[in-house]
Amino acid sequence: MGSKNKLKRFKENDTFANVIQPTREEICDKVFPHKGNWRKHFGNNNPIVLELGCGKGEYTVGLARRDKNKNYIGIDIKGARFWRGAKTALEENLSNVLFIRTQIELIDLLFAEKEVSEIWITFPDPQIKYKRTKHRMTNALFLDKYKKILQSDGTVNLKTDSEFMHGYTLGLLHGLGMEVVYANHDVYKNEGSPEEVLEIHTFYENQYLEKEKPITYIKFRLT
Repeated sequence: MGSKNKLKRFKENDTFANVIQPTREEICDKVFPHKGNWRKHFGNNNPIVLELGCGKGEYTVGLARRDKNKNYIGIDIKGARFWRGAKTALEENLSNVLFIRTQIELIDLLFAEKEVSEIWITFPDPQIKYKRTKHRMTNALFLDKYKKILQSDGTVNLKTDSEFMHGYTLGLLHGLGMEVVYANHDVYKNEGSPEEVLEIHTFYENQYLEKEKPITYIKFRLT
């Protein structure tokens, strides 16, 4: 994507009612004003669902289309990417969609304890090198952050093309004694995956499917 297109999208994001772009200082140095008040922002008491590292926002928007009785928030540091999802949500009048431009590591400063009902992590960078473990979105540190903001019965969904990420996460969950609700190492060949796993595709997922890469999925609780 050219720099001119990025700048154009950044400027458009500033005008979108469904985009919030706080500075790191606004999140870290103060009590973030929306923390604990997201239902007030949406104007209802519906459950809150997050997509972390949302990219172009395909899952955020896709899930919001399926269930208007939940509020969906996509989070990513790359605003030029989720611009597409934010624009689509506005064009389709999806009032249950919001995007936040920030780092995932700040997630527990954005939401209060037990404020979130569900988390989706779709096709994250597996960060295979050992030195990159701290950036892996299902490492123990991130899981602890998710646990803080999730309701006691809340779930986390991991959908990935990376067999490494799938195996790493399963091993970590079993080692920590967490509840694995469902796991599938090839969702399109093995039956049983939820409809939202099979019916919503991201841009990168379609590329992986063209290469016949298996898509894996895990649903788990941090209990």
